[in-house]
Amino acid sequence: MDEVQGARTFAVAGTTYDSFMGRYSLGLAPEFCDAAGVAAGGTALDVGCGPGALTGVLVARLGTNSVYACDPSPSFRDGCAARHPGVDVRLGSAEAIPFETGTVDHAMAQLVLHFVTRPEQAAREMARVVRPGGSVSACVWDFDDGMEMLRAFWDAALSIDPDAPDEARTLKFGRPGEIRELFASAGIERIEESTLAASSTYSSFDELWNGFLAGVGPAGAYCVSLSDADRDRLRGALFARVGSPVGGFTLGAVARCAVGRVPG
Repeated sequence: MDEVQGARTFAVAGTTYDSFMGRYSLGLAPEFCDAAGVAAGGTALDVGCGPGALTGVLVARLGTNSVYACDPSPSFRDGCAARHPGVDVRLGSAEAIPFETGTVDHAMAQLVLHFVTRPEQAAREMARVVRPGGSVSACVWDFDDGMEMLRAFWDAALSIDPDAPDEARTLKFGRPGEIRELFASAGIERIEESTLAASSTYSSFDELWNGFLAGVGPAGAYCVSLSDADRDRLRGALFARVGSPVGGFTLGAVARCAVGRVPG
């Protein structure tokens, strides 16, 4: 998936994104900040901020004037700025971060690396905007086993369409060592890997299903591209995959994380 196509699948309102993936991002953000060592007195940049889940946690820890953010989607940029008044939120991609060299102590990309066209350039850009000795960090979902919502969806899709574009096959950086290797290629040092956990509780299966019908991300885009008949088949297969719930249920998620240091 190229950057333009990837961005289009997220060209939605922040509230729509929140109902689908933001509900996981909000729980993931504090763990990500802990892994990156974000603490009072520092400054941080949220790269690919989306509607601002990570941005909000950074504001709570560092204060408004110490947080920066950027996103290639105008709707997400505007949504993040509206949610976090006073934060310097700019329009820009991970491959061309719109901030000066050495601006922050931490550059962080939460659930972003999957969707960048030139990840090597993105890693170099993240390192560029960090002061010497500061941290560069990224986390992405483990699509193979760890992200139950997406794994259940793609397993259901593959059961009716063997050519379904399963994100575990089409996207990178969700496996051990992949982010480490990317960071090392950008000259980032002392890289440490870990896994982070998040979860979301749904009041009903319809709440889960409606998230896919909103067309967010690769899974949502695939769902809404189907004929009515195939979409009904997919709904039935997904319902079975998540245990045919008659009430509320919870799905877990695991992200792979890497944190490294800029030389100096």
